[in-house]
Amino acid sequence: MQLLNTCEVEIKKSRFIAYLYEIGTKDDVKEIYQILKKEHRKARHIPYAYILSNTAGKSDDKEPSNTAGTPIFHILQTSSYQHHALFVVRYFGGVKLGAGGLMRAYANASKNVLR
Repeated sequence: MQLLNTCEVEIKKSRFIAYLYEIGTKDDVKEIYQILKKEHRKARHIPYAYILSNTAGKSDDKEPSNTAGTPIFHILQTSSYQHHALFVVRYFGGVKLGAGGLMRAYANASKNVLR
């Protein structure tokens, strides 16, 4: 696994830090998640999506269903990335974004890290 890029976006006082990794196995995803969880102990959520040649997956990490993992996965998939994982660390800023706002925020962070 190799970190390829990172970027940060702030939306209504919440920080979204996106990480793009090149991965080889599903175990890499679990390992990266644990590393980010330790590195960002005060983060509220770390949703992600990944695509390998024979499998793919996503996680909302306790965000409302399909508001985080799905937009991240969609961005990764439409960008034709294979053997990659995209994680977005969220630090809650005190302002609720709503389902649509969350989806746009995670999609925005994901698009920016792929540039």
